Amino acid sequence: MTGYSPPGPLGAGSAPLGNLGTVVPEEDAVACLAAAWDVGIRHYDTAPHYGAGLAEHRLGNALRSRPRDAYTLSTKVGRLLHAAPETREVSQGFVHALPFRRTFDYTAAGTIRSLEDSHQRTGLNRFDIVYIHDCAEDWHGAAFKDRFAEAMAGAVKVLGAMRDRGEIRAWGMGLNLVEPALACLETERPDIFLIAGRYTLLDHTALARLFPACAAKGVKVVLGGPYNSGLLAGGTTFNYVPAEPDMVARAQAIRAICERHGVDIKAAALQFCAAHPVVAAVIPGPRTAAEVKQNAALMQADIPGALWSELRRAGLLPESAPTPEK
Repeated sequence: MTGYSPPGPLGAGSAPLGNLGTVVPEEDAVACLAAAWDVGIRHYDTAPHYGAGLAEHRLGNALRSRPRDAYTLSTKVGRLLHAAPETREVSQGFVHALPFRRTFDYTAAGTIRSLEDSHQRTGLNRFDIVYIHDCAEDWHGAAFKDRFAEAMAGAVKVLGAMRDRGEIRAWGMGLNLVEPALACLETERPDIFLIAGRYTLLDHTALARLFPACAAKGVKVVLGGPYNSGLLAGGTTFNYVPAEPDMVARAQAIRAICERHGVDIKAAALQFCAAHPVVAAVIPGPRTAAEVKQNAALMQADIPGALWSELRRAGLLPESAPTPEK
């Protein structure tokens, strides 16, 4: 089996365009996605969860006039949206989300409905990749066991059949943890995983077990959260909560080495993620046209090999982690 490989190395996630944490005005969202196309990005990811449908609406509006075969589009299943009278109570981190509440549903019927709804919101008749979203937020919790089992019995079977019929190119899981991806690989035939925050300059969790397991089965990986929700981009959060002091200190040590070599830490973060051979693409989530253009430039920035060597000597990078060729 060979995993489907979407365009890379740089794609675009759309969680921020669902107003994650702060409002992105409509005109900024339009300009952001126009800039993404202009710099050559042809890989876009979205989900019903992002702004309770807002990101899907915005991405569909941006892509609907583009040639459909010219780009790769992924969305996710696992949450259904239901009309709700009050959005403030159900925003789940998204500011001024659309007026819909979310319910988890990984059944076969829920998967089919989720995709039909996503087609309606985007106004597009095809998704290239479909991820099963957040079916294991707590690997050890009872909710994980129920959701994962439901996904294995329902969503996996639907998406596998859709792939085999050629209705989608690939399916996988969109996760913040590596353990459920490993469990999926043991019994199923996914093509690709979207892993957020577990392979970055700060967090190398996916390196030891998940990446070798993917390589052995020809499964590709898309990396989200390359800046770990902000700590590697000048912010103070890690995994969307205030960073612990030890993580702040680690980020500061990496930043200091980057500065000594005249390298923007964000360039090092993006290019490090893209260097592993199982990684098909890195998809930071831009909010503005300026961020899109900056990400494109950072992915092309010159980084001396001495920087990676110093990070390894300082114990900040594992010896086994691939780094970009000069």
